[in-house]
This record gives sequence, structure tokens and C-alpha cells, in this order.
Amino acid sequence: MEVSRGSCRFGLWNIHVWWSGDMIHRVRFAKTGIGGTVPAPFLRYCAGNPVDFRSFTSIAFEEDTLFARIYRAVQDVKYGTTATYSGIAAEIGTSPRVIGRAMAYNPTPLVIPCHRIVAVGGIGGFTPSVEIKESLLAMERTGLQKEQRTANETGGSLH
Repeated sequence: MEVSRGSCRFGLWNIHVWWSGDMIHRVRFAKTGIGGTVPAPFLRYCAGNPVDFRSFTSIAFEEDTLFARIYRAVQDVKYGTTATYSGIAAEIGTSPRVIGRAMAYNPTPLVIPCHRIVAVGGIGGFTPSVEIKESLLAMERTGLQKEQRTANETGGSLH
């Protein structure tokens, strides 16, 4: 199976994506772009639109490990919301430090939205820059508010 790659712009950063079909192999943030295209949901997301990445699978789910169980729980944290390291830890039956370690090793950010996992008393960390985490969360709050305004104006419902 051939793996495609490409990047899209998010603010001052580029999001590099390696994928084949609905399997995402790797997502990374970098200062420079790479040639190629990315799946359309990544482009919509980077444009500030609400996207549910659960239609993709991650290479991180391939084995039944503690980290894979953590990643599945994190994938369920909805766009525009957050959960805490301690909340995910209680759900999985481990410690917040283990959740933090799993987030640091996450091979497919956005598909596994580790940026939505925050500390009880603050934002927590993010590699390569906590400013990316802050920007992603701010963009999602704005996207969710925009979607809610549109639903209210049209009398529709969200999803």
C-alpha cells in the first residue's frame, strides 16, 4: 500500500500528513511545508471549520496497548471541547503522567486530538510548541461558535 504525504498551513506552522486511504500514519507540525496533498478534512480543519477526524484510523490503534486505549479515549474528545489528563487517566485506570507521556508520543495529532487534553490547573504541554495547542483550541472554539450561530440563524441543529 502506497503512503501519500503532503502538508497544509496552520498559522505560522505547516501540518505534515502521511496517509494511505483512511489510515493516517503520521502527523507532524513543522516550520516548512512538504510537497503533496493532504486529505480534504485536514484542509477544512486548517481553514477553521469543525471536522470530526474519527472517520480516519490511526496507526496508533493497531495494537491493544495501554497507549492505544488512551488514544481511543482521547479520540472521543469532541471538537471545541477539552478533557483533563486526570479525567482520561480515571477513565483508563492509570495516572495523569502516563496520559501525558502518551500524548507526547502521539504519532497522529489531530486524528488523536491530544491538544484537547489539558491540565487541571492550566493548558499543559504540547510538542513542538504550546502556542500551537493554544491556537488549535482557540480556532476550535471560534469554529464551534460560528457553527452554533449558523445553526441558530437557520433553525437547524448541530450535526
